[in-house]
Amino acid sequence: MAARGRCYPPGVMRLELRRPLAFFDLETTGVDPRQDKIVEIAIVRLEPGGERSPRTWRINPQRPIPADATAVHGIRDEDVRDAPPFAAAAADILRHLEDADLAGYNILRFDVPLLERELKDCGLDLALAGRRVIDAMTIFHRKEPRDLSAAVRFFLDRPHDGAHAAEADVLASVDVLEAQLGRYADLPHGVDALDAWCRPVPAGAVDRDGKFVVREGQVVFAFGRQKGKTLSEVARVQRDYLEWILRQDFPEDARALVEQALRGDR
Repeated sequence: MAARGRCYPPGVMRLELRRPLAFFDLETTGVDPRQDKIVEIAIVRLEPGGERSPRTWRINPQRPIPADATAVHGIRDEDVRDAPPFAAAAADILRHLEDADLAGYNILRFDVPLLERELKDCGLDLALAGRRVIDAMTIFHRKEPRDLSAAVRFFLDRPHDGAHAAEADVLASVDVLEAQLGRYADLPHGVDALDAWCRPVPAGAVDRDGKFVVREGQVVFAFGRQKGKTLSEVARVQRDYLEWILRQDFPEDARALVEQALRGDR
């Protein structure tokens, strides 16, 4: 028998809190928590008594906001030109998190490490050892699996009895894709367009996955801690980073660009 959830009257908080719980979300200059910067942080602090106190800070990252980041969150350089740098707002942000556990969506892999690093750069400590962290994305992925069997149940309304047998899996994949094309009117039906939808790449990409782009005639990193730097510059001053890339599972066309740079051909 399936477990039954508790019934709550409308508007009653389901969370059982013994101390404050601070939900937070970051908008940033990119997707690398090791080097990207915060441009906006919002916190909703939930108190054990049910009170909620929202607060939002706009932050000047003191570097240009890339166009691909603006395309996601809509925040432009001019929107934060008069905002304080993170160092000026950091103590206030940390006070709003005082004595609180943390919660949000995808915060374990991104928001928490990025915020922790930004605070550390200001000489402040998020003190994670003393906080509980709840990630709604983790709950979502564990409770709603995204494997082929789950797709068959969702799109085809049937069990996938032959799971992990190659022929049954591939036939189910055909049926799932056909059902997706029928369900989502905005999905393209051409193979080229579907490929672009599944694997979008930034403008000016010189490899299939968009790891590198051309800007002003130079091949530039579009990922990681070297993002925005030219491949030739990194080859001159940090060859070990390019050698590290070659030891990882990068696509062949991206690896070829790195090898050319190490040889001095880029």
